[in-house]
Amino acid sequence: MPIPDFQTIMLPFLQIMGDDKEHFLHEIEASIAKVFNLSNQELDELLPSGKQTVFNNRIGWARTYLSKSGLLSTSRRAYFQITDRGKEVLKKHPARIDINYLKQFPEFLEFRERKQKDSTPRNGGNVEILTPEEILEDAYQDVRDSLSQDILLNVKNSPPAFFERMVVELLVKMGYGGSRKEAARAVGQTGDGGIDGIIDEDRLGLDSIYIQAKRWEGVVGKPEIQKFVGALMGKRARKGIFVTTSSFSSDAISFVSTIDYKIVLIDGIRLADFMIDYDLGVTEVNTYKLKRIDSDYFSNN
Repeated sequence: MPIPDFQTIMLPFLQIMGDDKEHFLHEIEASIAKVFNLSNQELDELLPSGKQTVFNNRIGWARTYLSKSGLLSTSRRAYFQITDRGKEVLKKHPARIDINYLKQFPEFLEFRERKQKDSTPRNGGNVEILTPEEILEDAYQDVRDSLSQDILLNVKNSPPAFFERMVVELLVKMGYGGSRKEAARAVGQTGDGGIDGIIDEDRLGLDSIYIQAKRWEGVVGKPEIQKFVGALMGKRARKGIFVTTSSFSSDAISFVSTIDYKIVLIDGIRLADFMIDYDLGVTEVNTYKLKRIDSDYFSNN
């Protein structure tokens, strides 16, 4: 039979998870392949890029949408487990789970609204009047938004020490610290006064930047930033970076703009974007090059 679309895969995916056990992604893929009786030829069919199979791509998107709806949780890397909400859904014996069905869950609506907010709507979203380049741009933004949220989920599930090292590693990739070795020694100097990391601003070490990295769920308010500034005062430092997996209150953002200290606030969304842009914790899957006609070449004929 033809390879099912990713929405058709959602219900059997959740049903396989219904035993309340932790499942490895490859195990789920094998089980779903049996459900749809897919042949080896169908399982080996590649996307036009030639770098991923159609089946694995659709499994991945089914998993993403179920996770964003709160029906699945990531127990550890590439391992998943059904949530209490997912169990409740199975008890209702739905005939199909698709995007329309998932719209009943606030987390899914928030996921969809954020994608719409982050991407610029063109022509009211009417695909029929979009250019191929515009459709490609919108699709790219969808993939990036989904990846961004997956990154944050993995970061929040990581140990605090890993998160602190990861932030320093990101700053090194962005050009600070001089070298990875120097940055690693900076991590070893963390400790008192609300400082989680120290990194040189340049290769010569003419100035230092102090880091606080917090895996928070709630909004980071002004008092936390004030404590960080106090820690900088104790180190006789004037530059700092406060990184969180959540967000900052308007009071916190306003506060850093009124003080003499240079404080950069990086919230979860911005952190994930930096990690994507600087290739930290992500792997390149496909590369597409858009080309146009070289008018100069033909005009010389």
